[in-house]
Amino acid sequence: MKIAFLGAGSVEFTQGLLADLFAFPELDGLEIALHDIDSERLGTAEAAARVISGTGAVTAKISAHLDRRRALEGADFVINIIQVGMIGATRTDFEIPARYGLRQTIGDTIGVGGIFRALRTFPVLDGIGRDIAEVCPDAWLLNYTNPMAMNVWYLAAATPVRNVVGLCHSVYWTAHDLAELVGVPYERVNYLAAGVNHQAWMLRFEAGGESLYPRLDEAIARDPGLLRRVRVDMYRRLGYYPTETSEHSSEYVPWYLREPSEVERLRIPVGAYLGISEENVRRYEATRDALRAGRAIEVEATMEYAPQIVHSMATGTPRVIHGNVVNRGLITNLPDGCVVEVPCVVDSLGVRPTAVGDLPAQCAALNRSYVNVNELTVRAAVEGRPEHVRHAVMADPNAAASLTVEQIWELCDDLARAHGDLLPAPLRRPS
Repeated sequence: MKIAFLGAGSVEFTQGLLADLFAFPELDGLEIALHDIDSERLGTAEAAARVISGTGAVTAKISAHLDRRRALEGADFVINIIQVGMIGATRTDFEIPARYGLRQTIGDTIGVGGIFRALRTFPVLDGIGRDIAEVCPDAWLLNYTNPMAMNVWYLAAATPVRNVVGLCHSVYWTAHDLAELVGVPYERVNYLAAGVNHQAWMLRFEAGGESLYPRLDEAIARDPGLLRRVRVDMYRRLGYYPTETSEHSSEYVPWYLREPSEVERLRIPVGAYLGISEENVRRYEATRDALRAGRAIEVEATMEYAPQIVHSMATGTPRVIHGNVVNRGLITNLPDGCVVEVPCVVDSLGVRPTAVGDLPAQCAALNRSYVNVNELTVRAAVEGRPEHVRHAVMADPNAAASLTVEQIWELCDDLARAHGDLLPAPLRRPS
């Protein structure tokens, strides 16, 4: 079995996934092909992979490739963890909107940051899609690159990739952390979550056939500090707990980031992702330097979905994961064709999403605002229409609550100029 990693120079993420894969003895003889366009980062990823392989339960063949097609040849799985433009583009996504007074926290999912991250990622996804169709057409593309929903939608709408699922750990960690908060071992908890990526909802949260939501209410009542978290505020008002962190959740809705008093009340870390990105660079450099010096590196298992999918498809072991897939009647009060996050059964037959039916009306209403931004961004690229980029920002809840339409137009022009040839050619034009 062969697994290709695209964007393997994201060393910390690559290391965690490899540690998970190499822990399965049933995957002995696994072939790992690492690809990155940065030769230094690729070399670091290869060195780390060889160290991790030596401590795992399997013998693995490892290769590194600057040529993407070589890495993909004969692959059974493709794990996509690319970041187009790296930290420089991320700074642009934050610094230019901040001049207009637009607050963001992570900026990688919707919002101005998510929209422009998608637009500079789509051209690379075009090439990945063509290469997969030509050299490994039956491979499963397991996407981790954000903005998750836009990227999976674009892959399905504009490329020849047949098998694609987007993977995110937010549902798992939400259930894990809620179980700890209510004092129930995670292994005893049953839950059903569905919605859209980074804005799904814990529709059921149970143990022993009883809802754990009353226990959650008691925990919140005991700790007033929890009331100063965005996702708790949303839960109290909407009745269902959102599956993404408070800093993320704050930028998908119109109510919080526009008001300094709300930023203070809910302790929202504006611009947090810039610090996270800088710390990621420091961690990469520390890993690179340790490997060059022959020092040990610390690698922790991640509990991510991709290694579980590989193991289930290789062995037939059934699992349920939460995946991002095209909506074909899966959530009936969200538009067909959009990308939704739902439970998926995984075994030797592949990844099969399960139908959830209607979401609660208030949850679906918020999700539809999110989907509107996704649709307009994907249409902008597929149809080559720069005005749809502006329409996407106009539809974005946080931007629409914070800026005038003229500011939105000017901001998009500034970002298009700043990102330049990272964007599809038709979308570089002012509109």
